[in-house]
Amino acid sequence: MRTGFPDFRLGSVLATSFTGTLSERHGNAVERIPTPHRLVDWLAVNGLAVDSCTTAQLELARELRESIHAAATAAALQDALPASAVQIINDRSAQGRAAAILTPEGTRRWQLSPASCVEDALGVIAADAISIIAGERDGKLALCASPTCQAAFFDTSQSRTRKWCDMNTCGNRQKKARFNASQRRRSAE
Repeated sequence: MRTGFPDFRLGSVLATSFTGTLSERHGNAVERIPTPHRLVDWLAVNGLAVDSCTTAQLELARELRESIHAAATAAALQDALPASAVQIINDRSAQGRAAAILTPEGTRRWQLSPASCVEDALGVIAADAISIIAGERDGKLALCASPTCQAAFFDTSQSRTRKWCDMNTCGNRQKKARFNASQRRRSAE
């Protein structure tokens, strides 16, 4: 892993983890894939290893990321999906070449060929986005309750009432803020 970059925020859902490569969208935004090499790193961590990435491919990836974010946000709010976002997600899905593999544990895993490129990996991410936005998987799309984040995430908790995209960042930050506020109130009494 290359040093000098913010850590990846990894989750169990590929498409929403990918949108998390840009966090704090409504605060001081943190770009987690600022270079083509960093996108290669993120893809490898998520089981979609490719050999290289160009600046143009990085721009395709960012365009897909923002389209997934826009469509997932609309779906979470039960609004109409943005036509341009739907088109980009569909285009990336159709352009990718990957095989769905059944693991011995009975789960699906995507496999890229040794000659695969970034577009093939983006096709897998787009297909994953389609499955969650279309409601094909058990869970629901929600938006992070953090006012500076508001990331779309896929809630698979039993009650479907999760509030934060990531408890280790947004959730802890909110809990700490509430604790500090209560301490200040106690001090003022």
